[in-house]
Amino acid sequence: MSEAIKLPKLNFPGIKLRGRRVADEAQIWDAVRGMWLVLTPEEWVRQHLISYLVSHCGVEPHAVVREYPVMLNGQAQRADVVVVDRQGQPFLLAECKATDIRIGQQALDQAARYNSVLGAPYLVLTNGLRHYCFRHTEQGYQAIESFPQW
Repeated sequence: MSEAIKLPKLNFPGIKLRGRRVADEAQIWDAVRGMWLVLTPEEWVRQHLISYLVSHCGVEPHAVVREYPVMLNGQAQRADVVVVDRQGQPFLLAECKATDIRIGQQALDQAARYNSVLGAPYLVLTNGLRHYCFRHTEQGYQAIESFPQW
């Protein structure tokens, strides 16, 4: 008999996910990419963030790109979530961490490095419990009170 997976309640509205178990691995259906993914603590946060962006910030599902490729100093990297605008340009870059990972300067530095290549006007950092939103200005990254509207 399989055990239920216990994941923490997040500081996002609840969502419905389609799940399955393959051997001892829990998986969830990622509707954005149309594929099954391993349900990790970080993926739990990522799925909630994407749902929130679509349901509360006006983001169209087709504008969400997961694991967006970023070439940084000749090295292939991937941003967790990038929302593109109607012209296909990065609008928002989000870094998702598991709930037990503290969001601090290191996470902001990571997102800012990726964004030095992408040039999105907004950054979001979240571990599902705490969310930090920033707008990129000429003076650097300025904290903003809420998630930006697409």
